[in-house]
Amino acid sequence: MISMTGYAYCEKSTENLSVSVEIKGYNSRYLEIYVNLPSWLSTMEMKIRSLVSSACGRGKIEIYAHVHEHNIPVKIDVNRNAVRAYYDAITVLNDELGIKEKPNLSLMLGMEGILEIEKNRDDERCWKEMEPLLQEALKTFCGEREREGKHTEEDILKHLEIIENSVKTTAAFAPVIEISIKENIKSRFNELLGSQVDENRVLSETALLLLKYTISEEISRLNSHLGEFKAEVRKNTRPGKKLDFLCQEINREINTIGSKSAIIEVSTEVVRMKEALENIREQLRNVE
Repeated sequence: MISMTGYAYCEKSTENLSVSVEIKGYNSRYLEIYVNLPSWLSTMEMKIRSLVSSACGRGKIEIYAHVHEHNIPVKIDVNRNAVRAYYDAITVLNDELGIKEKPNLSLMLGMEGILEIEKNRDDERCWKEMEPLLQEALKTFCGEREREGKHTEEDILKHLEIIENSVKTTAAFAPVIEISIKENIKSRFNELLGSQVDENRVLSETALLLLKYTISEEISRLNSHLGEFKAEVRKNTRPGKKLDFLCQEINREINTIGSKSAIIEVSTEVVRMKEALENIREQLRNVE
């Protein structure tokens, strides 16, 4: 089993670049990937999505990549048209207000759009640094999910064993339930009809009630579902959806047994099975 929750963080620094990658995983019915990158690296998003989707099958996964560049070549241009427009506007305003002061250079440089800064970034070089770091973070992230998934699997199987033991106990009471039904039917007929009891009528009514209240078929189907559940855990590394479906079937059979229960011992085992099954379903919400 693989858990859907996990966390990983990796960082790397070179002379010209510092890169960090953070990955967080949460529960989700589907695979949801959210990539947070600096805007100038948006072209890398599809590559990151591809790497993550190849490693993860389900869950909400958030990837945060931070890049800080050192000693990057910078080109600065002066927007002369903007300078002249600012200068003319300020000069006109000074004349209208009777201010003799002229616009100075420090004032002009603080105006928006005067200086145009262009950084000569190398996207490919940045990706070459980020990709192995992302791969390392993904490896750690998947390792965390597998480790947590192993603990989850152990817990689920413990609760499954509780259900199996309760099914065995319940099955042992199945003949008792049938005998109780037969005796009650015969006793009722004797009370009402005395010596005029029609044995064929008694057998017919007994058969109808046994059909209605016997739990043998439910126990058989329940054992089948439990066996399929264990087999799915063994053969499938990402069994979450299938196990969730099997839990619905198991729950249906347990409820039916509970509704047919005629003795307190079986009702007790039904409560025990429902509690164990609810614990399993809670754990499965975190399984791929």
